[in-house]
Amino acid sequence: MLDDEFNEQRAKILRELAEQADPFIKKRILNLVQRYEPRRKPMPIDERLASRGDNVDK
Repeated sequence: MLDDEFNEQRAKILRELAEQADPFIKKRILNLVQRYEPRRKPMPIDERLASRGDNVDK
């Protein structure tokens, strides 16, 4: 729980910093923000589709 709060706060701070940065630095900061954003948990439908084995993304 504390890790999630830390990551959310860090991502917020980095987004605020990116707003003030030049375009090159802004892009790099926003890439860093992705490390702190929570990972999306797969929905049950995603898990069922992944287990079917007929993935067209290959």
